[in-house]
Amino acid sequence: MAVGVFDLFSIGIGPSSSHTVGPMRAAAVFAEELKASGMLAEVASLRVDLYGSLAATGHGHGTMTAILLGLEGFHPELILPDEVEERLAAIADTGTLQLAGAVPLSYGVKDMVLRPLTILPRHTNGMTFTVFDADDGILHTATFFSVGGGFIVREGEEDAAQQELEESKKELPLPFRTAAELLEHCRETGLGISEVMRVNEEESRTPQEIRKGLLHIYSVMEGCVATSLKREGVLPGGLKVRRRAPDWYERLKKESSRPDDEGQDGDFHDPKYWQEWVNLIALAVNEENASGGRVVTAPTNGAAGIIPAVLYYALHFAPGMENAGQEDRDDVVVKFLLAAAAVGVLYKEQASISGAEVGCQGEVGSASSMAAAGLAEVMGGTPAQVENAAEIAMEHNLGLTCDPIGGLVQVPCIERNAIAAAKAINAAKMALWGDGSHRVSLDEVIVTMRETGKDMSSKYKETAMGGLAVNVVEC
Repeated sequence: MAVGVFDLFSIGIGPSSSHTVGPMRAAAVFAEELKASGMLAEVASLRVDLYGSLAATGHGHGTMTAILLGLEGFHPELILPDEVEERLAAIADTGTLQLAGAVPLSYGVKDMVLRPLTILPRHTNGMTFTVFDADDGILHTATFFSVGGGFIVREGEEDAAQQELEESKKELPLPFRTAAELLEHCRETGLGISEVMRVNEEESRTPQEIRKGLLHIYSVMEGCVATSLKREGVLPGGLKVRRRAPDWYERLKKESSRPDDEGQDGDFHDPKYWQEWVNLIALAVNEENASGGRVVTAPTNGAAGIIPAVLYYALHFAPGMENAGQEDRDDVVVKFLLAAAAVGVLYKEQASISGAEVGCQGEVGSASSMAAAGLAEVMGGTPAQVENAAEIAMEHNLGLTCDPIGGLVQVPCIERNAIAAAKAINAAKMALWGDGSHRVSLDEVIVTMRETGKDMSSKYKETAMGGLAVNVVEC
C-alpha cells in the first residue's frame, strides 16, 4: 500500500514513534504470528535483542516497556493510557508477561539483551524476537526495523515490501514520488496539493471516511492538549523538567481573551499573542508525549507538537477565521492535513523521517516542512507557493541533530517543537508573499537533508553519545 495520510498521522503513545510505537507494533506482530501458527502453547522462553539506537536510548524512550506491551498483544493505536499503566504495573509486580495475552512467561525489561554498538545493515533501529521450546530449540524468530514514524520493516522482506509499495503507487490516479511530479499533477489537473492527495486517498476510502478520519485525528490532537493542560508537576525520567503548559494556559487566558456579549470568557484570541498560543500548543503536546500519553504521530512522536500548533494558528489567527462556522473550520482541518501529508510522502519516499537515521532534521524538520505546506494551502497558496513554503521550512532545519539529554524526549525536544512551529508559520508567510518561484526546489532540499543525515556522525543520531546528551551534566 502506498504511503497515505493515515500512515503519516497515526494514533499512538509517547514518547517516541521509532522507539516506542514501532517496537510495540513489531512485538505485537510477532505475538500474533505465534498465536496464528499454533505454536504458542509450546513456548517455554523468550529472548529479545535490541540493536543500535534502540539499545542506546531505549530506556529513556520507553522502548523496553513498549515491547512488553506489544508482546502481550497490544497495538499502539488501540491501547489507552490507563491500560498502559495497569499492564506495566502488573508485569513489574509479578515479573511475568502474558505472551499474546495467553501464555505467562517470566520476563521483564531486565531480561532484554542490549547491543548499542551493533548496527544491523538495514537500519540502526533493529530488534530480534526469538522464542524457544522446553529443550531450548528455536520455535520462531524474526528481526524487525523501526524506520521512523511508527513504520516497521521485517528483515528479509524489504525488497518485497518495496515492490508492493511501487505496485500500489502505480494503481493510484495521481502517483508522485517527488515534488516535481506532485506539481506536474497540479498543473495538468488544475487541482491544489491537498486535492491531489485527496484523489489518491479516495482509491481506498470514501470521501466521507477520509473526512471523518482526519477530523478524528484532529480531535485526538485536541484531546492531547486538553489532557496536558490539566497535568502539573515534573515529567518522568529524572531530569526534573517542569511542565509549563498549565501555567502558560492560565496566563494566556487572562491576557489574550476578551469577554463575549454575556460577559463570559470568549474564544477570541488577541492576534498579538499568536506566537504564545502556538508555543503553548506545541509544548502541551510534547509534554504529554514525554510522559507517555496518547498523541498523534505527525509524522513522528518527537515532532508531534508542530502540526497541531500550526493548525491551531490556522484555525484561530489566519485571515477570515474570526467568524468561521464549524463546517468551515472542519474544511480547514481536512485541507491542512491532506496538504501536509502530501509533503510527508515526499520525505518518506526520498529521505527519512527517522531521527536515528538522519538526525532531528528528519523529524522536526519534516514536520515543520509539512506544517508550512498545510498552512500555505489553507491560506490560499498556489501549489508553487505551498511547495516553496515546505522548502523554506526544511532548508532552515538542515543539519539539526538528535541529541536528547538522558535519552529522554524532553530537552531539547519539547522547546524545539515550538521553535519549529514558528518557523513553519514564517515559512508559509514568506512563500505567500512571493509568486512561488524560488532558486532551490523542495526536492533538492529533501535530497540534501538525506545526504546530510548520511554524513552526520552517529553520535548525533539518537544515540545519546554526543551533543547536549553528553555536554550537559544531569542533576
